[in-house]
Amino acid sequence: MALIVQKYGGTSVANTERIKNVARRVAEYHRRGDQLVVVVSAMSGVTDGLIKLAKEITPLPNERELDVLLATGEQQTIALTAMALHALGVPAVSLTGAQAGIVTDGVHTKARIRNITPKAVRELLQSGAVVIVAGFQGETPEGEITTLGRGGSDLTAIAMAAALKADLCQIYTDVDGVYTADPRIVPTARKLEEISYDEMLELASLGAKVMQSRSVEFAKKFGVVFEVRSSLNDNPGTIVKEETKSMEGIVVRGVSLDKNQAKVTLVGVPDRPGVAARIFKALGDAAINVDMIVQNISHGDGPPTTDLSFTVDKADLLKARKVIEALQPELGFREVLANENIGKLSIVGVGMKSHTGVAGKMFEVLAREGINIDMISTSEIKISVVIDLARAEQAMRAVHAAFIG
Repeated sequence: MALIVQKYGGTSVANTERIKNVARRVAEYHRRGDQLVVVVSAMSGVTDGLIKLAKEITPLPNERELDVLLATGEQQTIALTAMALHALGVPAVSLTGAQAGIVTDGVHTKARIRNITPKAVRELLQSGAVVIVAGFQGETPEGEITTLGRGGSDLTAIAMAAALKADLCQIYTDVDGVYTADPRIVPTARKLEEISYDEMLELASLGAKVMQSRSVEFAKKFGVVFEVRSSLNDNPGTIVKEETKSMEGIVVRGVSLDKNQAKVTLVGVPDRPGVAARIFKALGDAAINVDMIVQNISHGDGPPTTDLSFTVDKADLLKARKVIEALQPELGFREVLANENIGKLSIVGVGMKSHTGVAGKMFEVLAREGINIDMISTSEIKISVVIDLARAEQAMRAVHAAFIG
């Protein structure tokens, strides 16, 4: 008998037939004697629909009220999943994130889990019930409903597996595992049998849609080995675990493309100490995550000025502009430019640590395709470039062919 945490994403519970399919899979595990905690997302499209409703009321909804609204998506799914299990004769109880003991900080729409006290979950498991937990949500110590950001159900599952010391954690999605690239864009993409936490973390944070980056970070911190697999078949998935020596033999493990980035440029920023600190502190205080940053060298006569560019999620662009424009009278930069027509293309692999010439090869491939590079960012195991969104998929296929085949 094993204690298993399973997570099913929005496409896996997209309609009642798929929810019944999930229930049948869960019932098989339950009948063989396993204890199961099943974390579910909102049905596919529901969260986007709720956000659309909110924005029809106001372009910038109050984030506390947005969390109250969005949390209802998962609550629909947990109840329907429990009902589907009841119909198969399996005892099941649905719990909201708060009922499952998930305690978060107070940052609405992007809350972080502070701790989990799964007393109710343990008691229900001991009684023989399958426990269905709403992903993506929790509660502050003061009782405020919070959500964990896009892909937050992954984080719920990983954190629950860590708190319960589960024997197995399975992340079910609509693909067979982690691929070397998005197979919808790159037909030659291959499924990986295994991948390191660091590689998965980079791919997740760079736009690969299989996992939420914070959930991978959490798994690495607490040593939760997990498997990404399909809910639509019984094929083995991809194991995500600690890096091993053999993994370094592969230079590039995967190629990712993030189409959900926007670039903000501040033109004519006074080039003096403290200005950048003031800008990025204000963005941080507004819970806006900044990714790539490029500052030009100041030149010319008169007081030195520079142009400062950075990228944010498209969803945060309106809020970022509001924060930046509020600083304009204080800092005196000339104007703010925004560009949503960008893509962030990245290659990732722990093998980059011990191989040279990777960046040069990537840039050469893009040059041959006639694709201009706007911004560059690197780490020990990744290289990212910002390019024109219209050429991004072409660039992804060319880079994948050069490094992976």
